[in-house]
Amino acid sequence: MDIAAILREVHESVGQSADRGAVATYIPELADIDPGLFAMSVVLADGSQHSVGDAAMPFSIQSISKVFALALALGRLGDRLWFRVGREPSGLAFNSILQLEHEKGIPRNPFINAGAIVVTDAVLSHHAPREYLGELLRFIRTAAGDDDIHINRAVARSETESGHRNFALAHFIRAYGNLVNPPDLTLGAYFHQCAVEMSCDQLARAGRFLMGAPGMPRLVSPGRVRRINALMLTCGHYDGSGDFAFRVGLPGKSGVGGGILVIAPGRASIAVWSPGLNAQGNSKLGTEAVELLARRAGWSVFG
Repeated sequence: MDIAAILREVHESVGQSADRGAVATYIPELADIDPGLFAMSVVLADGSQHSVGDAAMPFSIQSISKVFALALALGRLGDRLWFRVGREPSGLAFNSILQLEHEKGIPRNPFINAGAIVVTDAVLSHHAPREYLGELLRFIRTAAGDDDIHINRAVARSETESGHRNFALAHFIRAYGNLVNPPDLTLGAYFHQCAVEMSCDQLARAGRFLMGAPGMPRLVSPGRVRRINALMLTCGHYDGSGDFAFRVGLPGKSGVGGGILVIAPGRASIAVWSPGLNAQGNSKLGTEAVELLARRAGWSVFG
């Protein structure tokens, strides 16, 4: 299979699309990103990497960071984490507060904002945010094999200044006793976590530990790799998760910065970036590109 040729075909195909979606304007630092940018990178099980477009350009990974935070939380707490956050698709927007009231402060899954705030709170565990963020960066850098991965402080500040709904979610969770640290402390760590910047090349390499292929980084146990991938498949695209699973057939986690990390178990780690989002807050062209790639490569967890 010639993955490089398939990537070129995908790049040419999505480049012809007139509708590129809309950038995330509710985070001021992301509002001015050029929606014409596009990148895609694939790391195969043999270790080779193939990229097209703006694959060396860093972007804000936003909610893709929740995958790495979840890996840390499972390493620290194991199955005790599931007493504080569920494992079911939400069926609602990523920042919805409706289910929290009905389910008494237990977020539906670790990839919606409320669930990710609880996961960050669990890993923070009375430590200073800088200690947690240092641990998170070390994990991501080790996964990617690249120390040139950093937090964009301007994006973190922008999220803090505009993150009123996340503050509401955190205080609501705290009211039910499911937040251990003060909301400001947990959210300070959470906003900086979402502001990690990576290129598509780096992100594809960082996802290698979820491939389960020989020679790839072994940062968590095989059992936890399966669980993380399962949650990415069922919950990784918020209320668009079912559609992504139907169209692509692979575990994936999106971010409102326009990035998506996708895993073809045993075969590849895939990163795509196109800043324009669809109605569910997922990259419009990124989703289309991964669908084309998966179809032409014959990759699916469903056979």
